[in-house]
Amino acid sequence: MTTWVPMLKSLHVACVAASLALFTVRGAWMLRAPERLRVRWVRVVPHVVDTLLLASAVALAFLLRIDPLTHGWLAAKIAGLCAYIVLGTVALKRGPTRGIRAAALAAALAVYAYIVTVAITKSPAGPLAWL
Repeated sequence: MTTWVPMLKSLHVACVAASLALFTVRGAWMLRAPERLRVRWVRVVPHVVDTLLLASAVALAFLLRIDPLTHGWLAAKIAGLCAYIVLGTVALKRGPTRGIRAAALAAALAVYAYIVTVAITKSPAGPLAWL
């Protein structure tokens, strides 16, 4: 089973990068050219990438026997993911004004950075673990 781990980790990291790129582009389009958000691939591809991202994360946790109840850093990533999803929804769809959407976009990107640093440091402190 562990022969799948390197491949799944590579897939997971690639999906992290692709998801961030797609979210950033959609955020920029939301601010500058919202009509671009209605194009079919823009509505489909991010969901496919995010599904692969989540599936690879669950598979890695299962194969490596990492339990979020005993590994605080994984629980922190899951909590960060929930915050990111809410902020991303406000940024791209539900924010009533452009200003609120822009603030939610910035906050979502900050949460994304936190999630990545938690993954790198394996600490719930995220970037503060480097201090």
